[in-house]
Amino acid sequence: MNPTTRNTLIAIALCAIAATAQAAEEPITFTAGSGEKVEAFHGTFEVPEHRANPESRKITLSYIRFPATGEKHGNPIVYLAGGPGAPGSGTAERQRFPLFMALRQHGDVIAFDQRGTGQSTRLSHCSSSVTVPIDEPVSDAAYMALYRTATAECGTFWRDQGIDLAGYTTLESVQDLSALRWELGAERITLWGISYGTHLALAALKEIPDEVDRAILASVEGLDQTVKLPERTDAYFARVQAAINTQPKAKALYPDIAGLMRRVHARLNREPMIVAVPSEEGTTFLLQRGHLQSLASALISDPENIAVLLAVYSMVDAGDATLAANLIFRFFNPRPPIGMSAMPTAMDMASGVSEARLTLVREQAKSSLLADYLNFPMPQVAGVWPGLDLGDDFRTNPAGDTPVLVLSGTLDGRTYPESQQEATAGLTNATRVTVRNAGHNLFMASPDVHLAIHSFLEGKGYIPAEIRVDLPDFTVMPPM
Repeated sequence: MNPTTRNTLIAIALCAIAATAQAAEEPITFTAGSGEKVEAFHGTFEVPEHRANPESRKITLSYIRFPATGEKHGNPIVYLAGGPGAPGSGTAERQRFPLFMALRQHGDVIAFDQRGTGQSTRLSHCSSSVTVPIDEPVSDAAYMALYRTATAECGTFWRDQGIDLAGYTTLESVQDLSALRWELGAERITLWGISYGTHLALAALKEIPDEVDRAILASVEGLDQTVKLPERTDAYFARVQAAINTQPKAKALYPDIAGLMRRVHARLNREPMIVAVPSEEGTTFLLQRGHLQSLASALISDPENIAVLLAVYSMVDAGDATLAANLIFRFFNPRPPIGMSAMPTAMDMASGVSEARLTLVREQAKSSLLADYLNFPMPQVAGVWPGLDLGDDFRTNPAGDTPVLVLSGTLDGRTYPESQQEATAGLTNATRVTVRNAGHNLFMASPDVHLAIHSFLEGKGYIPAEIRVDLPDFTVMPPM
């Protein structure tokens, strides 16, 4: 077959695919959280829950398609949300809505709900029978044992419903992207991801590289980085201290945040603090070191939250645990029983951790500020659901010359700049942009980030190696 005939047949096939995909879509009016409205399309399609299982049930995957507005319609831009467990459609509703709209000048923008999220087939939440006392001491080891028991119980709960948990892995999600591309009638797609979304994108660059035109990756999580290195969390706090030191008032208040945190942790180890449970008269909560390390792990993703973390530790240091307890009950609700969602739990367990990295994590956690609470519930629940781990071959970083834009924030408390460099080292056509003073959620940190993304998608124009944003005032708590 000569090239002209082949290309003609491909074009005809793609047109047929596109017609089929559009027939499965429904026009909708999409309403953002701001109240803004835009005409869009809601599409669904079915895939096997577990492709390796010939008896697998079908699940539905959902997406919102925002049609292209520019004169040149490039490949569909597929947004991959983080978590794992965040829905793409939900992200499009919130603060990134303007960026979703702006990127339409390059092609259709797809807010994809990965399996188990958003409007795709959802799995019911599991509330186990396992309880954790809130008013008496519970050691780290005892809590982890209870959580493993709850995880095993929840695994049985979902399997009894006919759910194949082995289908909730990053590799299955890669095949979902391939199926989505087919449904969209596109020869290739552009991937746009953040955090776990980049984990999925990196797997796609390994597994289906010919189907990916280019990728925009922010706050990259490598394929063997589901479990973070505790020493790099300590290095992050050193960068935060350097940022604090640029503000005289903040420096005077917080001259040694690592020392403050270690002092508070030691105090709570000696004598946990009793505090009233928010909104419950007569009920008490025993604040322990692990509670504070869990709270800190939730607050360090972005520099805007550092003032809250500093206030919490300073107040506990002064003997007042009120703010800490209020935030813990707001974010974590430690009342029994232990509950969890299937998709994020399975995804993280399947991506797993190599033995070499796990050994390093356990050694570093012994002296690290947050121990291994940043990683919870991995690696603590590793192996509870047998046969899920994807293995070390999966965790090998991708290589190739696909054009990739890598955006890294210097004050990202979850995915660290040096880790992101390692995760993308094999991508020889990567353009790297450091967003100085930005955190994990950096897409809306500066208009210059948007300009860099536009230049990358256009394949021309200047992309700076560094973008600088202003630091927040570390002495002023943001509204919570």
